[in-house]
Amino acid sequence: MTALTLSTAAVPGLRADAIVIGVAKGAASGSQGLVVAPGAEAVDKAYDGRLAGVLETLGASGAEGEVTKLPAPAGFKAPVVVAVGLGAEPEKDAGFDAEALRRAAGVAARALAGAKKAAFALPLAEAADAGAVGEGVLLGAYLFDAYKESGRDAKAKNGKAPLAEATLLGGKPRDKAFKAAIERATAVAQELNRARDLVNTPPNDLDPEAFAAVAQAAAKEHGIKVQVLDEKALTKGGYGGILGVGAGSAAGPRLVKLSYTSSKAKKSLAFVGKGITYDSGGISLKPAGHNETMKCDMAGAAAVFAAVVAAARLGLEVNVTGWLALAENMPSGSATRPGDVLRMYSGKTVEVLNTDAEGRLVLADALWAASQEKPDAIIDVATLTGAMMLALGSRTYGIMANDDAFRAAVHEAAEEVGEPAWPMPLPEHLRKGMDSATADIANMGERMGGGLVAGLFLREFVGEGITWAHLDIAGPAFNEGGPFGYTPKGGTGTAVRTLVRVAELTAAGDLG
Repeated sequence: MTALTLSTAAVPGLRADAIVIGVAKGAASGSQGLVVAPGAEAVDKAYDGRLAGVLETLGASGAEGEVTKLPAPAGFKAPVVVAVGLGAEPEKDAGFDAEALRRAAGVAARALAGAKKAAFALPLAEAADAGAVGEGVLLGAYLFDAYKESGRDAKAKNGKAPLAEATLLGGKPRDKAFKAAIERATAVAQELNRARDLVNTPPNDLDPEAFAAVAQAAAKEHGIKVQVLDEKALTKGGYGGILGVGAGSAAGPRLVKLSYTSSKAKKSLAFVGKGITYDSGGISLKPAGHNETMKCDMAGAAAVFAAVVAAARLGLEVNVTGWLALAENMPSGSATRPGDVLRMYSGKTVEVLNTDAEGRLVLADALWAASQEKPDAIIDVATLTGAMMLALGSRTYGIMANDDAFRAAVHEAAEEVGEPAWPMPLPEHLRKGMDSATADIANMGERMGGGLVAGLFLREFVGEGITWAHLDIAGPAFNEGGPFGYTPKGGTGTAVRTLVRVAELTAAGDLG
């Protein structure tokens, strides 16, 4: 991963492959054209104060995500200046938004693939800005090439390695707040990128057992307690939902429990992740065109895993337990059929009307298991419904909850870290559609509002009196389009930063 450092070195004498600066659309300053952002004063001075005009001549406008390269001025050790757009200039005396800095840094890092070192002279008014830029660099420089020749053989020349080192100029290397911001950015980004790796790994190499092994290795490394329930233990414990979904696969299901504890903790959180390592739809087989990316159906479990490890690395003063409900949903002679009834870990029975509505079944068992420990709050994360994608698109996830204040607090945390999310309701009238003449509840209800129906189903398996939120990340978990900002094509690591922020706020007693 790209190395991050802070420096107060003068820009002209800094040895690097490129100097990254920020530019914006003038507004607050009274200029209607391009403006050079703070941090780039030395570069602008070397152009005799005409840098904005030069960039405009080259077509730069300051728009978010825009990259313009030009030769560095005489006397600079670095040969290239990279100007990256920050969007609209902020109001007077207001700094640039953290997400604008994060995205700009990510765009620049991606544009500098193949470079050994770049110096980022972006606006760093405070430590939080350094954290945002550092996070953007590390996330934007992400590359998954484990299955390409360039990733397997260092001598291969068919790909560019990620930016090797990024120096953040204007930061204060000896300042505790700046150092802490960089350390936090590094821990969160590294774990988020690990989640991306898991989502991007082909399902023939990441079945439930393999995922569990990854979790065990990370737990050992970071002092996290881990417990893995295999098929025998799941059968003995009565986890009918997880077993029912995994019944059609040669790769058996797993329930992984990761426990990070702090001696100073006053609160406890449980994170529950849907981990369908491949979703064929089961007997209710998905049609062609809908199953090619279904290796991403374990993105919720990947996010939970990454968040627990990040919490441990940051030493947060809150107890965090992660539950990874892992199964592969395949059709076979032993697979669960539409019409079958499963007895869940909670004791409730579920009539399976559609085997492609499997995520809620594994989550139901894990939610009930998490509830038995009486945490202060539970958050589940899942690529659960196509309906949520229809409602919110491919970049925004939905938040449902049994407590309006908690839903609002989670939403605020998501927006704070730059993960677009939207609060969604749980309309009581939709619950009746899941009534079953055979079982306690069916796994399907009304088609319209399907994402909300799924949330209502999950609510049935949350222990009484426990605050709970459900994040449906079906849209943003896997980016099928081109990269943007610090978001790559493929697995995105959505929800990791939200969960970490919720844990931080809970530790500080500031959630809600």
